[in-house]
Amino acid sequence: MKIVIVGAGGRLGAAIAREWGRGEDEIIALNHAALDLGKATAIKRALQPLDFDALVNCAALTNVDYCESHDEEAFRINCTAVAEMGALCARKRSRMIHISTDYVFDGAKREPYSEEDKPRALSIYAASKLAGERALHAALPEALSVRVSWVFGPDRPSFVDQILARAHETDDLSAIADKWASPTYTLDIADLLRMFVLELRNETGVLHLCNPGACTWQEYGQFAVDCALEFGAPLRGRVVAPLKMAELTAFVAERPVYTAMSTARLAHLTGRSPRTWQDAVREHVTRSVVRER
Repeated sequence: MKIVIVGAGGRLGAAIAREWGRGEDEIIALNHAALDLGKATAIKRALQPLDFDALVNCAALTNVDYCESHDEEAFRINCTAVAEMGALCARKRSRMIHISTDYVFDGAKREPYSEEDKPRALSIYAASKLAGERALHAALPEALSVRVSWVFGPDRPSFVDQILARAHETDDLSAIADKWASPTYTLDIADLLRMFVLELRNETGVLHLCNPGACTWQEYGQFAVDCALEFGAPLRGRVVAPLKMAELTAFVAERPVYTAMSTARLAHLTGRSPRTWQDAVREHVTRSVVRER
């Protein structure tokens, strides 16, 4: 099978390209330099000449605050380009999987969101991603939009790596304690998502894929620090102090306060329940500590 990965230079795209490339499939990994979704003719030029069985779009404009003042760029990359790829896949009769976000929800719930819950975007970023889902399914009804959140993994630094790097340098650690979501490990996404290219390729619509459980940024960071200390990392910082979102005056866009997602549909379709976010973070931190030695 020939599979195109768009956004292969990012944290998730790089993980998928590498992990899937270990098998027998031919992986065509396109980073931003190879395919800039912000350019109107880039998709036709880069993808039209290719023959492929499936396309996974991991590319997006994800800077939430930047999107507030660059709405045209946000909608071009997160919506229009997604629809164009969907239309191209329709013409080629190829499978398309699109990576979306938990930010399509307004955070009003206090229990994990399911795929049946009605989205309500609070920011330009969220609105552009939600519009991208809808435009994709209009162009290619057989597509699958996969919502993820708080993505971390070995290919590019994330919050986990940043908090540990800071803990090596100082004991002044803090993180938001009044915003909840479900962290998502790129290696687990790559593993589970592979099934939707092969045996579950007829599954369509929306799918939530994350490591189950809700936590705040503070809880997330504190658990990472605790894991690193457990494995002998020489950290100066050991306690992550709580911050309130209202204290972060640099934020421009409104952010939902609760976006944990249910993986019940994922478990039903695959017969597999993802491991908890704690187990995933523990593995990532363990690998990080081992690499440092």
